[in-house]
Amino acid sequence: MDSIKAITGKNPADYEPAVKNLVDNSEVELFKRLVDQDDFLFDFIKTNVAKRIFNACNKNNFKNILNFFEYYSPSYDAVFAEILKKYGDDDIFNQLCINIDSESDSYKAYILKYLSLFDGKKVLPLIDKVRTLSKSEFEPVSINAIEILSKLNDGISKEEAICKLHSDDEFVQYDGVKFLVNYGAKDCVDKIIEVMKSSSFSENIASELMYLVPLEELLEKDYDNGILVLCNILNAIPELVSLDSIIDYNLAEVLEKLSKNISSSSAIALLIAKDTFSSLAENDEYLFDCDKNTKEEIVFINKLLSGIKDKFLKQQLYEELYEESDFVFYAVDYADNIQELETLLDSSNQTLLLKVLTVLKEKNVLNVEHKNKALNNITNENIISVVNAL
Repeated sequence: MDSIKAITGKNPADYEPAVKNLVDNSEVELFKRLVDQDDFLFDFIKTNVAKRIFNACNKNNFKNILNFFEYYSPSYDAVFAEILKKYGDDDIFNQLCINIDSESDSYKAYILKYLSLFDGKKVLPLIDKVRTLSKSEFEPVSINAIEILSKLNDGISKEEAICKLHSDDEFVQYDGVKFLVNYGAKDCVDKIIEVMKSSSFSENIASELMYLVPLEELLEKDYDNGILVLCNILNAIPELVSLDSIIDYNLAEVLEKLSKNISSSSAIALLIAKDTFSSLAENDEYLFDCDKNTKEEIVFINKLLSGIKDKFLKQQLYEELYEESDFVFYAVDYADNIQELETLLDSSNQTLLLKVLTVLKEKNVLNVEHKNKALNNITNENIISVVNAL
């Protein structure tokens, strides 16, 4: 039997000797093949494999896993860390602390995960090194380093990340967001949402926020901000947000609650959700690789939303059709009333003016008067060129 099939299989008679051979003989190429299978194995299978590796290790062979450190996998960093912590001593700790300067990014990521298991007093002498590694372009290194900084309650690195939120560079802002999310800085949620509102990475930021605070909690704390995050999440499915996340984010329950108490902002979220889930439910290409529970959740949500009339939802959204609304761009997408759209042509927001003109064109009602009225408030040469080409 193929060794990978044996290691990932159900039969103890197959996987126990296969995993024992992996660890005892330090089969690096076999581990590399296992890592290469990460994207093709269900999470529960990888969890089982990690447990099997842990059980195959003992005080005599545990150092063999160090040979696997050239091939990083998030599926095995935690179990390797636990093995080293269980069987290692101060010599192992000191050796790995020295190696962290010279080894590969993959090796560094595993070492940092191991160090994250120790209390602050033991790791504190490494804090400057960990701060540097938290800026690594190799995400597993930066994430594991930030986990350590969070456990050390490192205010310097946290404040540096908060300062990035005020940068004029959206990439720098997004780096700050990712740091604070991995740090677990729940006290910075409001700051992150403010960045999201004006960022071209709004959908990415919304999906990051889900690692920090549940949607239900956001909705309870600040309803409209929670709805805005939800709108971005819905727009990000399935390109940025995986279908598995539909269950993780508890979207069925969230959307069901919204459908029972519809406001102007929630009407917009429900319209976006209707489009998203009808598209998912009607296209086999999206559902082909889904597990049974995710498919059932998508079908349930689509059925729930199909019972809500678009006409009713669109009647509610006009309260958001004003320049200062956080939902105005979404409202413009769904508004059918031409006169209501025309009222926005006096806006000082040049991007919004272009959006309105584009929607009017899509509805085949755009005329010269619309363009001239908008151009009175547009100074950006690029936007003027686009408007003239409409």
